[in-house]
Amino acid sequence: MSKRVLYCHCAYARVVPNDVKQEVLATLAASDREFEAVPDLCEMSANKDPRLASLVSNEEPVQIVACYPRAVKWLFSAAGTPLPETGLEVLNMREQTAETILHSILGAE
Repeated sequence: MSKRVLYCHCAYARVVPNDVKQEVLATLAASDREFEAVPDLCEMSANKDPRLASLVSNEEPVQIVACYPRAVKWLFSAAGTPLPETGLEVLNMREQTAETILHSILGAE
């Protein structure tokens, strides 16, 4: 079963290396893989954006491409949308390379 992919562009913070963000986004866009891209999960959480619930609400496993797993967990929790206990993988663009992240999402595609 394929996992849903949620990509955060971290638009309002300069904490994620730009080259990693750009390579991951460009490669995802050029692939046949469906994904959801949002400008900034931090902003969505601060605004308690109801779209956060729809991004992770169905029964499919989800991969979130953003930053630290603990930060992603707390962003969703602060917005009133706790992340699922199972079927979740957070890929950290602050610490992982674009190659590692893309391999996890696309595998050998």
